[in-house]
Amino acid sequence: MHVTMVKKQLLDGSPCKKCIQAEELLRRRELWGKIDEVVVARESDADSPGMQLAAKHRVELAPFFIVKDGAEEAVFTSVLDLVKQKLSADGSNAPTGSHTADGSNAPNGSNAPGGGGPTDDEVAELNRRFADAEPLPVIDYMLERFGDGATIAFSGAEDVAVIDLAASTGRKFSVFTLDTGRLHPETYRFLDKVRARYGIEIQLMFPEHVALEALVRKKGLFSFYEDGHSECCGIRKVEPLGRGLLGRSAWLSGQRRDQSPTRSSLERFEIDRGHSGPSGPLLKSNPLAQWSLDDVWRYLRSVDAPTNELHERGFISIGCEPCTRAIRPGEHERAGRWWWEESTKRECGLHTGGRAAR
Repeated sequence: MHVTMVKKQLLDGSPCKKCIQAEELLRRRELWGKIDEVVVARESDADSPGMQLAAKHRVELAPFFIVKDGAEEAVFTSVLDLVKQKLSADGSNAPTGSHTADGSNAPNGSNAPGGGGPTDDEVAELNRRFADAEPLPVIDYMLERFGDGATIAFSGAEDVAVIDLAASTGRKFSVFTLDTGRLHPETYRFLDKVRARYGIEIQLMFPEHVALEALVRKKGLFSFYEDGHSECCGIRKVEPLGRGLLGRSAWLSGQRRDQSPTRSSLERFEIDRGHSGPSGPLLKSNPLAQWSLDDVWRYLRSVDAPTNELHERGFISIGCEPCTRAIRPGEHERAGRWWWEESTKRECGLHTGGRAAR
Protein backbone atom coordinates (compact mmCIF):
# COMPACT_ATOMS: atom_id res chain seq x y z
CA MET A 1 0.00 0.00 0.00
CA HIS A 2 1.30 3.45 -0.96
CA VAL A 3 -0.16 6.59 0.68
CA THR A 4 0.34 10.06 -0.77
CA MET A 5 -0.65 13.16 1.19
CA VAL A 6 -1.41 16.29 -0.82
CA LYS A 7 -0.91 19.50 1.17
CA LYS A 8 -1.91 22.99 0.09
CA GLN A 9 0.26 26.11 0.04
CA LEU A 10 -1.87 29.27 0.06
CA LEU A 11 -1.45 32.18 -2.32
CA ASP A 12 0.57 34.13 0.25
CA GLY A 13 2.95 31.21 0.65
CA SER A 14 1.63 30.13 4.05
CA PRO A 15 0.73 26.49 4.76
CA CYS A 16 -2.85 25.27 5.02
CA LYS A 17 -3.84 25.02 8.71
CA LYS A 18 -5.96 21.92 8.16
CA CYS A 19 -2.97 20.25 6.55
CA ILE A 20 -0.81 21.05 9.58
CA GLN A 21 -3.47 19.72 11.91
CA ALA A 22 -3.90 16.52 9.91
CA GLU A 23 -0.16 15.88 10.06
CA GLU A 24 -0.07 16.55 13.81
CA LEU A 25 -2.96 14.15 14.35
CA LEU A 26 -1.16 11.43 12.40
CA ARG A 27 2.05 12.03 14.30
CA ARG A 28 0.25 11.96 17.65
CA ARG A 29 -1.32 8.62 16.77
CA GLU A 30 2.07 7.34 15.58
CA LEU A 31 0.77 6.88 12.03
CA TRP A 32 2.89 9.46 10.22
CA GLY A 33 5.34 6.75 9.21
CA LYS A 34 2.61 5.22 7.06
CA ILE A 35 2.55 8.29 4.79
CA ASP A 36 4.90 7.38 1.96
CA GLU A 37 4.92 10.64 0.00
CA VAL A 38 3.96 14.28 0.52
CA VAL A 39 3.07 16.46 -2.49
CA VAL A 40 2.42 20.21 -2.33
CA ALA A 41 -0.45 21.90 -4.17
CA ARG A 42 0.55 25.56 -4.64
CA GLU A 43 -2.46 27.82 -5.19
CA SER A 44 -0.18 30.20 -7.10
CA ASP A 45 0.86 27.51 -9.56
CA ALA A 46 -1.81 25.46 -11.33
CA ASP A 47 0.95 23.24 -12.76
CA SER A 48 2.40 22.29 -9.38
CA PRO A 49 2.29 18.52 -8.75
CA GLY A 50 -0.34 18.80 -6.02
CA MET A 51 -2.63 20.99 -8.13
CA GLN A 52 -2.35 18.51 -10.98
CA LEU A 53 -3.35 15.68 -8.65
CA ALA A 54 -6.27 17.74 -7.36
CA ALA A 55 -7.46 18.35 -10.93
CA LYS A 56 -7.01 14.70 -11.87
CA HIS A 57 -9.06 13.45 -8.91
CA ARG A 58 -11.48 16.41 -8.94
CA VAL A 59 -10.72 17.31 -5.33
CA GLU A 60 -11.12 20.85 -4.01
CA LEU A 61 -10.35 20.25 -0.34
CA ALA A 62 -6.96 20.01 1.33
CA PRO A 63 -5.40 17.94 2.58
CA PHE A 64 -6.38 14.84 0.67
CA PHE A 65 -4.82 11.41 0.50
CA ILE A 66 -4.34 9.02 -2.43
CA VAL A 67 -4.07 5.38 -1.43
CA LYS A 68 -2.82 2.85 -3.95
CA ASP A 69 -3.30 -0.74 -2.87
CA GLY A 70 -2.35 -3.06 -5.68
CA ALA A 71 -4.53 -2.24 -8.69
CA GLU A 72 -6.97 -0.24 -6.56
CA GLU A 73 -6.74 3.49 -5.93
CA ALA A 74 -8.84 5.47 -3.45
CA VAL A 75 -8.97 9.15 -2.50
CA PHE A 76 -9.69 10.34 1.04
CA THR A 77 -10.52 13.97 1.91
CA SER A 78 -10.87 13.12 5.62
CA VAL A 79 -7.81 12.16 7.65
CA LEU A 80 -10.13 10.43 10.11
CA ASP A 81 -11.62 8.22 7.37
CA LEU A 82 -8.11 7.45 6.18
CA VAL A 83 -7.10 6.35 9.68
CA LYS A 84 -10.20 4.24 10.21
CA GLN A 85 -10.35 2.57 6.82
CA LYS A 86 -6.70 2.18 5.85
CA LEU A 87 -4.10 3.06 8.45
CA SER A 88 -5.64 1.25 11.41
CA ALA A 89 -8.25 -0.98 9.81
CA ASP A 90 -7.51 -3.76 12.29
CA GLY A 91 -8.47 -1.50 15.16
CA SER A 92 -5.05 -1.76 16.78
CA ASN A 93 -4.70 2.02 16.79
CA ALA A 94 -8.26 2.78 17.90
CA PRO A 95 -7.93 5.50 20.58
CA THR A 96 -9.26 5.20 24.09
CA GLY A 97 -12.63 6.88 24.39
CA SER A 98 -13.30 6.86 20.64
CA HIS A 99 -16.01 5.53 18.41
CA THR A 100 -14.80 2.37 16.66
CA ALA A 101 -14.97 2.03 12.91
CA ASP A 102 -18.36 0.32 13.06
CA GLY A 103 -19.82 3.19 15.09
CA SER A 104 -19.92 1.36 18.44
CA ASN A 105 -18.38 2.89 21.53
CA ALA A 106 -14.89 1.92 22.59
CA PRO A 107 -14.12 2.00 26.34
CA ASN A 108 -14.09 5.62 27.34
CA GLY A 109 -11.22 7.44 28.97
CA SER A 110 -13.11 9.75 31.31
CA ASN A 111 -10.84 9.02 34.26
CA ALA A 112 -7.57 10.95 34.28
CA PRO A 113 -4.42 8.87 34.53
CA GLY A 114 -3.19 8.64 38.07
CA GLY A 115 -6.47 9.86 39.60
CA GLY A 116 -7.13 13.15 41.37
CA GLY A 117 -7.60 16.60 39.91
CA PRO A 118 -4.94 18.43 37.89
CA THR A 119 -1.95 19.88 39.71
CA ASP A 120 -0.12 23.13 39.02
CA ASP A 121 2.99 21.23 37.95
CA GLU A 122 1.00 19.03 35.57
CA VAL A 123 -0.70 22.02 33.94
CA ALA A 124 2.61 23.86 33.60
CA GLU A 125 4.08 20.80 31.87
CA LEU A 126 1.09 20.54 29.50
CA ASN A 127 1.48 24.19 28.55
CA ARG A 128 5.17 23.61 27.80
CA ARG A 129 4.42 20.46 25.84
CA PHE A 130 1.75 22.06 23.67
CA ALA A 131 3.24 25.57 23.54
CA ASP A 132 3.59 25.63 19.74
CA ALA A 133 0.91 23.11 18.83
CA GLU A 134 -2.08 23.80 16.63
CA PRO A 135 -5.52 23.35 18.28
CA LEU A 136 -6.16 19.82 16.98
CA PRO A 137 -3.46 18.03 19.03
CA VAL A 138 -4.67 19.88 22.15
CA ILE A 139 -8.26 18.76 21.55
CA ASP A 140 -7.15 15.24 20.66
CA TYR A 141 -5.20 15.02 23.93
CA MET A 142 -8.18 16.16 26.01
CA LEU A 143 -10.60 13.74 24.37
CA GLU A 144 -8.13 10.84 24.46
CA ARG A 145 -7.56 11.41 28.17
CA PHE A 146 -11.12 12.14 29.31
CA GLY A 147 -13.47 10.80 26.62
CA ASP A 148 -16.99 12.07 27.24
CA GLY A 149 -15.82 13.19 30.67
CA ALA A 150 -14.72 16.27 28.69
CA THR A 151 -17.39 18.65 27.46
CA ILE A 152 -17.37 21.60 25.09
CA ALA A 153 -19.06 24.82 26.19
CA PHE A 154 -20.65 26.11 22.99
CA SER A 155 -21.97 29.53 22.06
CA GLY A 156 -20.21 31.12 19.10
CA ALA A 157 -17.96 30.85 16.07
CA GLU A 158 -14.85 29.81 18.00
CA ASP A 159 -16.76 26.99 19.64
CA VAL A 160 -17.92 25.68 16.25
CA ALA A 161 -14.26 25.41 15.28
CA VAL A 162 -13.59 23.43 18.48
CA ILE A 163 -16.58 21.15 17.75
CA ASP A 164 -15.47 20.63 14.14
CA LEU A 165 -11.95 19.72 15.25
CA ALA A 166 -13.27 17.45 18.01
CA ALA A 167 -15.51 15.65 15.52
CA SER A 168 -12.51 15.13 13.22
CA THR A 169 -10.74 13.08 15.94
CA GLY A 170 -13.48 10.44 16.03
CA ARG A 171 -13.37 10.49 19.82
CA LYS A 172 -16.28 10.83 22.23
CA PHE A 173 -17.21 14.25 23.59
CA SER A 174 -20.27 16.14 24.78
CA VAL A 175 -21.54 19.67 24.11
CA PHE A 176 -23.71 22.02 26.14
CA THR A 177 -24.85 25.59 25.73
CA LEU A 178 -26.42 28.20 28.00
CA ASP A 179 -29.92 29.26 27.00
CA THR A 180 -30.35 32.46 28.96
CA GLY A 181 -33.86 33.01 27.66
CA ARG A 182 -32.74 36.21 25.95
CA LEU A 183 -30.83 34.96 22.92
CA HIS A 184 -31.46 36.21 19.38
CA PRO A 185 -33.76 34.10 17.16
CA GLU A 186 -30.79 33.76 14.82
CA THR A 187 -28.80 32.10 17.61
CA TYR A 188 -31.46 29.45 18.15
CA ARG A 189 -31.42 28.68 14.43
CA PHE A 190 -27.63 28.53 14.61
CA LEU A 191 -27.81 25.92 17.40
CA ASP A 192 -30.00 23.70 15.26
CA LYS A 193 -27.66 24.04 12.28
CA VAL A 194 -24.69 22.92 14.38
CA ARG A 195 -26.68 20.04 15.86
CA ALA A 196 -27.69 18.83 12.40
CA ARG A 197 -24.26 19.31 10.79
CA TYR A 198 -22.35 17.24 13.34
CA GLY A 199 -25.09 14.84 14.40
CA ILE A 200 -24.61 15.74 18.06
CA GLU A 201 -26.81 16.42 21.04
CA ILE A 202 -26.43 19.93 22.43
CA GLN A 203 -27.60 20.03 26.02
CA LEU A 204 -29.36 23.31 26.81
CA MET A 205 -28.86 24.67 30.32
CA PHE A 206 -31.57 27.07 31.50
CA PRO A 207 -31.49 29.59 34.38
CA GLU A 208 -32.83 28.50 37.75
CA HIS A 209 -36.35 29.92 37.61
CA VAL A 210 -36.74 30.94 41.29
CA ALA A 211 -33.69 33.22 41.29
CA LEU A 212 -34.54 34.60 37.84
CA GLU A 213 -38.13 35.38 38.74
CA ALA A 214 -36.97 37.12 41.93
CA LEU A 215 -34.52 39.31 39.99
CA VAL A 216 -37.09 40.34 37.38
CA ARG A 217 -39.77 40.96 40.02
CA LYS A 218 -37.41 43.19 42.02
CA LYS A 219 -35.50 45.01 39.27
CA GLY A 220 -37.33 44.46 35.99
CA LEU A 221 -35.95 43.09 32.72
CA PHE A 222 -33.22 45.66 32.05
CA SER A 223 -31.56 46.34 35.41
CA PHE A 224 -28.11 45.62 33.91
CA TYR A 225 -28.16 48.96 32.10
CA GLU A 226 -28.23 50.66 35.51
CA ASP A 227 -26.18 48.50 37.86
CA GLY A 228 -24.03 46.35 35.58
CA HIS A 229 -24.46 42.93 34.05
CA SER A 230 -22.85 40.79 36.75
CA GLU A 231 -26.00 39.97 38.69
CA CYS A 232 -28.04 39.04 35.63
CA CYS A 233 -25.18 37.02 34.11
CA GLY A 234 -24.65 35.28 37.43
CA ILE A 235 -28.21 33.95 37.31
CA ARG A 236 -28.61 33.38 33.58
CA LYS A 237 -25.11 32.10 32.77
CA VAL A 238 -22.72 31.41 35.65
CA GLU A 239 -25.02 29.20 37.74
CA PRO A 240 -26.21 27.16 34.71
CA LEU A 241 -22.56 26.72 33.67
CA GLY A 242 -21.91 25.04 37.00
CA ARG A 243 -24.74 22.59 36.35
CA GLY A 244 -23.47 21.98 32.83
CA LEU A 245 -20.11 20.93 34.26
CA LEU A 246 -21.50 18.62 36.93
CA GLY A 247 -20.02 15.15 36.71
CA ARG A 248 -17.33 16.25 34.24
CA SER A 249 -13.59 16.02 34.67
CA ALA A 250 -12.61 18.60 32.04
CA TRP A 251 -14.00 21.15 29.64
CA LEU A 252 -12.97 22.98 26.49
CA SER A 253 -13.71 26.58 25.56
CA GLY A 254 -13.18 28.68 22.44
CA GLN A 255 -11.47 31.59 24.20
CA ARG A 256 -8.63 33.47 22.48
CA ARG A 257 -5.97 35.73 23.94
CA ASP A 258 -6.75 38.64 21.65
CA GLN A 259 -10.47 38.76 22.48
CA SER A 260 -10.14 41.16 25.41
CA PRO A 261 -7.63 42.57 27.94
CA THR A 262 -8.88 40.06 30.53
CA ARG A 263 -7.79 37.15 28.28
CA SER A 264 -4.39 38.39 27.14
CA SER A 265 -2.45 35.90 29.31
CA LEU A 266 -4.71 32.94 28.54
CA GLU A 267 -2.96 29.55 28.57
CA ARG A 268 -3.80 26.40 26.60
CA PHE A 269 -4.44 24.55 29.87
CA GLU A 270 -5.55 25.80 33.27
CA ILE A 271 -7.10 24.56 36.49
CA ASP A 272 -10.72 25.60 36.93
CA ARG A 273 -10.86 25.93 40.69
CA GLY A 274 -14.41 27.32 40.54
CA HIS A 275 -15.86 23.95 39.48
CA SER A 276 -15.22 20.44 40.76
CA GLY A 277 -15.64 17.04 39.18
CA PRO A 278 -15.38 13.49 40.50
CA SER A 279 -11.69 13.90 41.32
CA GLY A 280 -11.44 17.56 42.27
CA PRO A 281 -11.03 20.80 40.26
CA LEU A 282 -11.56 20.51 36.51
CA LEU A 283 -8.89 20.68 33.85
CA LYS A 284 -9.89 23.40 31.41
CA SER A 285 -8.44 23.75 27.93
CA ASN A 286 -8.47 26.73 25.57
CA PRO A 287 -7.24 25.13 22.31
CA LEU A 288 -7.67 28.33 20.26
CA ALA A 289 -5.80 30.55 22.72
CA GLN A 290 -3.14 31.54 20.17
CA TRP A 291 -5.48 31.91 17.20
CA SER A 292 -6.64 35.30 15.94
CA LEU A 293 -10.16 36.12 14.80
CA ASP A 294 -8.92 35.82 11.21
CA ASP A 295 -7.57 32.35 11.98
CA VAL A 296 -10.97 31.28 13.27
CA TRP A 297 -12.83 32.50 10.21
CA ARG A 298 -10.27 31.13 7.81
CA TYR A 299 -10.78 27.72 9.39
CA LEU A 300 -14.59 27.93 9.44
CA ARG A 301 -14.67 28.85 5.76
CA SER A 302 -12.26 26.06 4.86
CA VAL A 303 -14.63 23.44 6.30
CA ASP A 304 -17.85 25.27 5.36
CA ALA A 305 -18.94 25.22 9.00
CA PRO A 306 -22.34 26.60 10.08
CA THR A 307 -22.26 30.13 11.49
CA ASN A 308 -24.66 32.59 13.11
CA GLU A 309 -26.56 34.77 10.61
CA LEU A 310 -25.83 37.80 12.80
CA HIS A 311 -22.18 37.74 11.74
CA GLU A 312 -23.31 38.91 8.30
CA ARG A 313 -24.78 42.03 9.93
CA GLY A 314 -21.68 43.20 11.75
CA PHE A 315 -22.03 41.20 14.98
CA ILE A 316 -18.75 39.61 16.04
CA SER A 317 -19.07 38.53 19.67
CA ILE A 318 -22.68 37.46 20.21
CA GLY A 319 -24.44 37.04 23.56
CA CYS A 320 -27.90 37.99 24.80
CA GLU A 321 -29.99 40.27 22.57
CA PRO A 322 -30.17 43.27 24.98
CA CYS A 323 -26.42 43.13 25.63
CA THR A 324 -25.06 42.65 22.11
CA ARG A 325 -24.77 45.06 19.20
CA ALA A 326 -22.96 45.15 15.88
CA ILE A 327 -19.55 46.77 16.10
CA ARG A 328 -18.60 49.96 14.26
CA PRO A 329 -15.66 50.24 11.86
CA GLY A 330 -12.38 50.21 13.77
CA GLU A 331 -13.90 48.91 17.01
CA HIS A 332 -12.55 45.87 18.82
CA GLU A 333 -14.60 42.69 18.44
CA ARG A 334 -15.75 42.78 22.09
CA ALA A 335 -16.93 46.39 21.80
CA GLY A 336 -20.41 45.11 21.00
CA ARG A 337 -20.77 43.38 24.38
CA TRP A 338 -22.01 45.38 27.39
CA TRP A 339 -20.92 48.52 25.56
CA TRP A 340 -22.19 50.81 28.32
CA GLU A 341 -19.56 49.48 30.75
CA GLU A 342 -15.80 50.01 31.08
CA SER A 343 -13.95 47.76 28.62
CA THR A 344 -11.90 45.78 31.17
CA LYS A 345 -15.14 44.56 32.82
CA ARG A 346 -16.58 42.87 29.75
CA GLU A 347 -16.68 39.34 31.14
CA CYS A 348 -19.77 37.54 32.37
CA GLY A 349 -18.04 35.31 34.92
CA LEU A 350 -17.97 32.10 32.87
CA HIS A 351 -14.19 32.19 32.48
CA THR A 352 -13.16 33.71 35.78
CA GLY A 353 -13.36 30.63 37.95
CA GLY A 354 -17.12 30.94 38.40
CA ARG A 355 -16.88 34.50 39.71
CA ALA A 356 -18.20 37.53 37.86
CA ALA A 357 -15.43 39.73 36.58
CA ARG A 358 -14.48 42.64 38.78
